[in-house]
Amino acid sequence: MATARTFDDPDLLPFLPFIYLAWSDGELGDTEVDSICAELSSTGVTKDCQMAFVGWLDPDDPPSPNELSRVLDTIRSHSSDIDDVETLDIESFAKTLAETGRGQGDLTAAEQQAIRMLGEHLGLSGNEPTRAVIGHVTPIPTTATASSELDVAELIALRDGPRHEIKERLRALLTEPEFEHVPGLGIDEYRARVLSQLERLTAEGYGRLGFPHEYGGAGDQSDFVGAFSVLAHHDLSLLTKYGVQFGLYGGAILRLGTERHHVELLEPMMSMAMPGCFAMTETDHGSNVQALETTATFDDATGEFVVHTPHHGAGKDYIGNAAKDGRTAVVFAQLHAEGRGHGVHAFIVPIRSDDGEPLPGVTIEDDGPKAGLNGVDNGRLWFDQVRIPRTALLDKFASVTEDGKYDSPIPGIGKRFFTTIATLVGGRIGVGTGAISAAETALAIAVRYGLRRRQFGPENRGETTLLDYPQHQRRLMPLLATTWAYRFAFEHLIDDYSQDRIEGRVLEGHAAGLKTFATWHAARTISECREACGGAGYMGRNRLGLLRADIDIFQTYEGDNTVLAQLVARGLLSNYAQQFNDLGLLGTARFLAGRAVGTVRDVNPVVVGGASEDSLRDPGRYVDLLRWREDRLIATLGARLRHRIGEGTDSAVAFAEVQNHAIRAARAHIEHLVTERFVVVVASMDSGPDREALQTLRDLHALTTLEADLAWFMEHGKLSAAAAKQLRTLIGTLSADVRVVARPLVDAFAIPDAVLGAEQLTGER
Repeated sequence: MATARTFDDPDLLPFLPFIYLAWSDGELGDTEVDSICAELSSTGVTKDCQMAFVGWLDPDDPPSPNELSRVLDTIRSHSSDIDDVETLDIESFAKTLAETGRGQGDLTAAEQQAIRMLGEHLGLSGNEPTRAVIGHVTPIPTTATASSELDVAELIALRDGPRHEIKERLRALLTEPEFEHVPGLGIDEYRARVLSQLERLTAEGYGRLGFPHEYGGAGDQSDFVGAFSVLAHHDLSLLTKYGVQFGLYGGAILRLGTERHHVELLEPMMSMAMPGCFAMTETDHGSNVQALETTATFDDATGEFVVHTPHHGAGKDYIGNAAKDGRTAVVFAQLHAEGRGHGVHAFIVPIRSDDGEPLPGVTIEDDGPKAGLNGVDNGRLWFDQVRIPRTALLDKFASVTEDGKYDSPIPGIGKRFFTTIATLVGGRIGVGTGAISAAETALAIAVRYGLRRRQFGPENRGETTLLDYPQHQRRLMPLLATTWAYRFAFEHLIDDYSQDRIEGRVLEGHAAGLKTFATWHAARTISECREACGGAGYMGRNRLGLLRADIDIFQTYEGDNTVLAQLVARGLLSNYAQQFNDLGLLGTARFLAGRAVGTVRDVNPVVVGGASEDSLRDPGRYVDLLRWREDRLIATLGARLRHRIGEGTDSAVAFAEVQNHAIRAARAHIEHLVTERFVVVVASMDSGPDREALQTLRDLHALTTLEADLAWFMEHGKLSAAAAKQLRTLIGTLSADVRVVARPLVDAFAIPDAVLGAEQLTGER
């Protein structure tokens, strides 16, 4: 029979800390309990108190976790107003607790003797037991802005920018029970849940955000990308399915189609009456889209295109929505008309009937379980002489007349292909900003956990909060700073994209580069956050393991990161050779062969030889250092290409041989871009605690960026040994300063607790 236990007996109150501590390290044995009871009886405390206390120490009926939790709640409710409670030893704490809780004078002599006996018997001394009971840890002091001074609402508005309203509305929607995280679902259940959630988003109008008013859309591409970034805080499977339907499939119809396609296809796409796929990637070709082997051949006799997969390896692979839900696909294929090929074009191809069965000539295979994103039904597609009408060609950049004549306003297969692909740049922006949102989720979980989890600590001072350890600060705070930096860079890019503020080639380069290095950063950040949460971070209910698995593919889709980094490098060279992208490697080779490297922009060298904090934290100086590195690497990239080509090396081989250098140049460009944007944002802020906190973040981001390539800067004489040493020391100092404001800085991510999940780690519901 369970023991009846009391929580509100005033006589028992001073003994509650000993009850909790007696059980905190495990089970009590019969011998130990008998000894405690005998000694307690000898002290002369009342029989009622003895019986109540012994009732908590029955080895055959130990208190449940819920009962021990109530014990703690009772202790803490009566000790909340005790001054300097963490300094009291356990006996003094018990005495003060009784005086506060009972509202009367000192303990009796018998009670004092009993408390002293219990402390000695249980080996409790000093103030550490008191701190363990009340959960108090004194933070390491710093000189940084106090977290209470920050205006989280203002920081949220600053980050959200013009997309604040749509983001706030979606955050509220995602707190509804329908979107609750349910770990451990099987693939079929998970897919069904994600589809149901997507249908709810559609019903609320989120599928219409990026499409023109005249076709039933909401007319704001900026809001679409803003919603995308909020969804990424929630579930990356839902994000991906949303992106496939409305970003890739719908975006292709909008940007590659013409009026008849918009009138016919956009409404069923926006309402989810026609779920779609984006069928570009093939098993044998991956990122080399220009070499796809699926064909769409115009049949002059019938006026139709015949879509065909020439062999198994030319099947469309990893296609979201293909395995189960998709009814129609935008298929990229080599267009053949008038007896010759005209390059890759996009076609609308039905793949399933209304009852969900594959249409004649269409073979569909489920990709099955994946390392992550198992709420998305990825599949494979093959076509066997599938006939589609001539009007199924998305003909913004090329058309085929009724009598089979091919026509395009863009001369040259290469330029036409790059023009087509460039219209889909929004996908890369979405993937990049979504990755940063995923990093924010991981950081919000890890920082909150680090502020409540304690481990080890100085003797007689209790355990130390994880985030008060310098190494814990060093591993998380720079990642927090860089995540803020990328957020500002993406918000600026979204404005550039939605408002057509910059030239197309520059936009493509920024989108490709930010996607590449943001997704690499996000993968590293999430992995580090998982480790920083120890074993708890590995539990499915705490999200970090799944988040790490889900984010991995972001480094591959919408363009493999290594391939995109090279694209960025080629774009940088094109600043000096405008015909680069038009002519490809051969054009670049010819250009560089006749051009001296010295004509590349040469800035005055910037040397940081001093080791003062002011020198290292000067935004003008570190931005100049990053700019100088970018220019130097672009110049030497051109020089290396010119040297190889001058010796007769094939241009494609030459570029492959300098691939590592090209990727490094691309990284230098993006890191300069991101840091410069952060500097601009902080400069635009009003003076006050918010600006001071972001200045610290800005400097921490910039200095850790320099530190990552410290050897290069020292090799080139741009940082002295003294400056390098001081830089490392300063990063530790800034990390400690950011720790003080870490909680409001992750709260400014504006992730509702229900969306964040991970209750065990964050301690919040």
